[in-house]
Amino acid sequence: MIYPYNDKLPKIAESAFIADYATVTGDVEIGEESSVWFNSTIRGDVAPTIIGRKVNIQDNSVLHQSPNNPLILEDEVTVGHQVILHSCIIRKKALIGMGSIILDQAEIGEGAFIGAGSLVPQGKKIPPNTLAFGRPAKVIRELNEDDIKDMVRISREYAEKAQYYRSIQGK
Repeated sequence: MIYPYNDKLPKIAESAFIADYATVTGDVEIGEESSVWFNSTIRGDVAPTIIGRKVNIQDNSVLHQSPNNPLILEDEVTVGHQVILHSCIIRKKALIGMGSIILDQAEIGEGAFIGAGSLVPQGKKIPPNTLAFGRPAKVIRELNEDDIKDMVRISREYAEKAQYYRSIQGK
């Protein structure tokens, strides 16, 4: 469902896929070839949410903001199932593992991998191309070639699935 909030209506690229039962409301921008999967909620009713190109936001995720503190996801980000993102910045090609929580003013570096179930506290910065894991999340190591290949594979597969589901939506 797509809802306005006050005078703001989400801006969703024509090539994006918004699954049935996903909710997008208010000051939200979703870029080309991005996908928002089943039962996810993106509420732009406090501050803007800006989602880049080829981002996938998987099932049951929640995206929201604090006043004057936008939520920004750059291009080719993967957001796993049941993730909570709140007024943070996720840089290009990062992957946020299932069940993770990223809080206000945290910044996930380009190409970083946040392990499943992690909590990135308010204001924490995760460096580019690293694996961070835990509650609170701590950098474990630099990413290796296998990690990067797997992240690229996941992003590609979600982009392909999104186009498939988009092609059958409403039929």
